[in-house]
Amino acid sequence: IAASVFSWAIIFDKYRLFKKINKSTIEFEEKFWKSKSAESFYNNLPANSSDPMTKIFRSGMGELLKSKSRSSTQGERVSIILEVSSEQEMLNIEKYFTFLATVGSTAPFIGLFGTVWGIMNSFQSIAISRNTSLAIVAPGIAEALFATALGLLAAIPAVISYNKFNSDSKKYFQKIENFSKRFLSII
Repeated sequence: IAASVFSWAIIFDKYRLFKKINKSTIEFEEKFWKSKSAESFYNNLPANSSDPMTKIFRSGMGELLKSKSRSSTQGERVSIILEVSSEQEMLNIEKYFTFLATVGSTAPFIGLFGTVWGIMNSFQSIAISRNTSLAIVAPGIAEALFATALGLLAAIPAVISYNKFNSDSKKYFQKIENFSKRFLSII
């Protein structure tokens, strides 16, 4: 039950996260491409932005401004900084994906284990009472069905959410890569 509750909390958190970062990224890119210069845009960015694209740009632009001289390795250094920042942001975005995948793949088996346990209890009740009436078998079968339902209640949303969030993160990472390439082309 705890895994199910935690997976639902993760699902709601990731849903809000993707909604927020998709909106903030669109706003960031619109403002960036309309700005007069990357440096003026950088100087006007809010210091406490939680938008991954803003953080990535800030790290790349910070490196660019550190080395004002136009050396041949400047573009390479900025590229590496953008890549490292992108990886860090994607790790933050993909946090708990493994947990969702694990819940999705193991919860049905835990439910199955509960089902087997409930049926074994029903057979023990039959053996002890030497009676196969519904009153003897029903509690164990109900327990078995409840365990199965809990396993599915945890697994189904976890699998669906994992697949959706995994797809969303790949699309978002592609946005980051595209922005990084375009940014590198203008420096």
